[in-house]
Order: sequence, then C-alpha cells, then structure tokens
Amino acid sequence: MPSPSYQRLASLSLGDRSAVIQMAWEDRTAFETIHERMGLAEPEVIRLMRAKLTPRSFKMWRTRMRGRVTKHRALRHADMDFGDHAVADHRRANC
Repeated sequence: MPSPSYQRLASLSLGDRSAVIQMAWEDRTAFETIHERMGLAEPEVIRLMRAKLTPRSFKMWRTRMRGRVTKHRALRHADMDFGDHAVADHRRANC
C-alpha cells in the first residue's frame, strides 16, 4: 500500500504539479507556503521535483535551495517581508 505522501503526490493534477514546481523555483515562496497552499511538506516537494525535473535541473535546484533563508520563514530576518502568500496566490491563479 502506498504511503500517504505518495498518494498526495499522485492525486495532484497536472496544473497543481506545475504550480508546486513554479513555487519551488521561486526564491520568495517559502516551503511553508507551499504546504499551506498545496498540502505538500518540504520532503514531498523535493520528491516531486526529483521526479519531474531532469537530473541536471534537479541538482541545480537543490544547490540553489540549500542554505537559502528565504525558503524557510523561521530563518528569515524580521525585516524580510516578501509577501510569499501573494506570490503563491498569483502562481495558483495562473493554473
């Protein structure tokens, strides 16, 4: 029986997968926002990116995301207010 994580990924529509990939590439959209909007935790986003990107693109994305404080709200400085909810809403509207 597949895990709930795999079931969530499998149940995403093509548009939802595209939206998650767009939000994951966006520097200002935190993983927490992706979780709130799409219901996918960071490991699930990583799994989706690994499955849908070419190996080279995935490696480039992981290198880019590693250590990027904007991808985690808890690591952001208090003065950093990117409004990642607005970014995520804009991306979602385009699907």
